[in-house]
Formats: sequence, structure tokens, C-alpha cells
Amino acid sequence: MFEIRIICDPAESERVVRELGTCFRTGPARQYPARDGRARLYVSAEHRPIGRPTPEEAYEGAPAILDALAAVTATAADAKCFTALDRDYYLRKAAVLNRIALASGADPRDAQAAEDAAAHLADMDNAPPVAGHDPRGYVRQQYAQWASTCKAA
Repeated sequence: MFEIRIICDPAESERVVRELGTCFRTGPARQYPARDGRARLYVSAEHRPIGRPTPEEAYEGAPAILDALAAVTATAADAKCFTALDRDYYLRKAAVLNRIALASGADPRDAQAAEDAAAHLADMDNAPPVAGHDPRGYVRQQYAQWASTCKAA
């Protein structure tokens, strides 16, 4: 983990932080006034693992959250008791929970549910651990690959 300091026009601060989020995993930005009227931004960041798309990249073209949630729920509801569900179900479930957790106004419990579903999928896949252990990034990576094969078929 490292710290980034940026001095920019206050009107640009949101865009700068958003753009940083495409290159790094970032924490919340702390903003203070600079002596010359500009803004000082401090952001804690980590390198994003290679091959892990941003949420915007991974979920581009995905169905609306409510539609995706309804599809996952219907799959689970239609399954007979003690039926083993396939990997696609767990991938779609982890992806929709991740999208809910990323939405504005999300509750910390949403993030925990997304983390748990992502960890379950990574365990199912016997995914090798990566630095920083980012199971939700793994879900984005796998969902983007799955979605691209579904569109190609």
C-alpha cells in the first residue's frame, strides 16, 4: 500500500479520484485546501492485480441489477432441495452481489455478502491466491470472461 498526494483544482477532484480508481485500488480520498486555493488530495492506494478489470469494464452490458438478481433467485428457487448448482450460478450470484455492494448507498453488510460470495467462488475454482487477496476482483475477471463467451456464442 502507498499514499498518493495530488494538488489540483477543487472542481477536478472527483474526476481525479475516479480516474485513480481505474489504475489502483483506492481508499476514500481525504481533501484539504492548499495555500494557493487549489485542493490537496491524499489517497491510499494499492496496485490493481494484472488482468482484473474495473467494475465498469467487467459489468458493461450486464443486465440491470434487479434483473440479474431475479435470475439468480429464480435459479435457486427452481432447484430441488440438495441440488448442486453449477458454477455459472455462483459466478452470477457473486457478480450481482458485488454490483449491489458497489452501488451508492450500499450497506457494509452488502460488501460482506459480496466478499463471502466471491470467496466461495474462488474456493470452488481453486483460484490461486493473489497479492492483496481480492476475491471480488477475481469475480470481476471471471464475469467479464464469462460474459464475453456468452455474447460470442
